[in-house]
Amino acid sequence: MRSLLYVPADQDRFIAKAHLRGADGIILDLEDAVSDERKDLARASLRASVRSLRQGSGLVAVRVNAGLEVDVRVAVDAGIDLLVLPKADCTALDELASKLTAAGASEMPVLATIEDPAALLDVAGIARHSNVTALSLGSEDFALTLGGVPDPDVLRQPKLMVHYAAKAAGKLSLGLLRSIADYSDLPAIEAAAAEARRHGFDGATCVHPSAIPILNTAFAPSPADLAWARAVLATTGTVSLNGQMIDKPLRGRATAILRAAGISS
Repeated sequence: MRSLLYVPADQDRFIAKAHLRGADGIILDLEDAVSDERKDLARASLRASVRSLRQGSGLVAVRVNAGLEVDVRVAVDAGIDLLVLPKADCTALDELASKLTAAGASEMPVLATIEDPAALLDVAGIARHSNVTALSLGSEDFALTLGGVPDPDVLRQPKLMVHYAAKAAGKLSLGLLRSIADYSDLPAIEAAAAEARRHGFDGATCVHPSAIPILNTAFAPSPADLAWARAVLATTGTVSLNGQMIDKPLRGRATAILRAAGISS
């Protein structure tokens, strides 16, 4: 999942074109992007929205409102691939698992979003939950609970903590080491995506289609990466290649690069 685009679940004009944007997945947002007075409308149209998005090849997800069984039920009934849980913690995940079981979707994959310090300090347990397949940190909400500002220097450590927990549990790690709210600063997004990739993040969410090609490029192996990986795997033993000592860890990295590109090593 290199790129996941948030789309308000009540905005038909955005939903109609979302599958054409090139994202690896679309997240229909029933939470923050939809006003309280329009949430019922968004729920009622969710099945049709998911059907529209199926015209594309990407996965379809829904971000539910925390604690609302009705959101879980309509999302499952609509035939989604992934459920995005805001304000995730161990208790919320256990409650969600019960709701998913009741809805006949006990194995539904979940993207758990960490949004407060208490959840951050318990993120290792959250990452180990059986339904969780990916984790991220909700920048704006997390900064709000801190009484802080969602600047990169504020977000860097908590985002890396979530990232490390995800990797330790063998789950996907999604995010940039900055907020995604400022979608107009494309050079900053490009730099942040390259930085996140260096840290081993698997992809990121975005709120505007302009970021999609940036994320897709950043979180996929470049031609230079592929050439390096092939050259490394052509060697044997502990050798020097272009001034770099090649050994088992680097061969493992080379194999991972080719695997990410769908190339057998």
